[in-house]
Amino acid sequence: MQRRALIQAGAVLTASVVAVASGAKASEKAEPAVAAFLNLPGMGLPIITDGRVRNYVFVVLKLHLGPGHTVEAVRAKEAYLRDALVRAGHRTPFVLANNWTALDTAALSASLIRSASTLIGPSAITRVEIVSQAPRRRTGLPAG
Repeated sequence: MQRRALIQAGAVLTASVVAVASGAKASEKAEPAVAAFLNLPGMGLPIITDGRVRNYVFVVLKLHLGPGHTVEAVRAKEAYLRDALVRAGHRTPFVLANNWTALDTAALSASLIRSASTLIGPSAITRVEIVSQAPRRRTGLPAG
């Protein structure tokens, strides 16, 4: 008799552990996923005014990825994103009118998001965060 009671207790215990484990898995799936991001380390972008390179600003960027895009997929296209950003920086510089030691963050972000949408896919990058800007020269500001 006792043997039968022990087997039944073991079966009930096993069923309850399985139910708790499946409930934990369901609650993990219900939690919102942490937003993925990719860091782009130091990249030098030119400050060009009147057709002359006045300075370089080295930036560190943090790219916030859109839903459905993995870090690995975007990292595979990192070289293309860097190339597109440097080309855009030479074509239409990200220059502030009164400062040669910082970049126009809104223009830089818009350019990178636009490039990513053509290279990777729509809404691949939702936001670009500029972590740091370090100018090569801290002097030589425009007169006036």
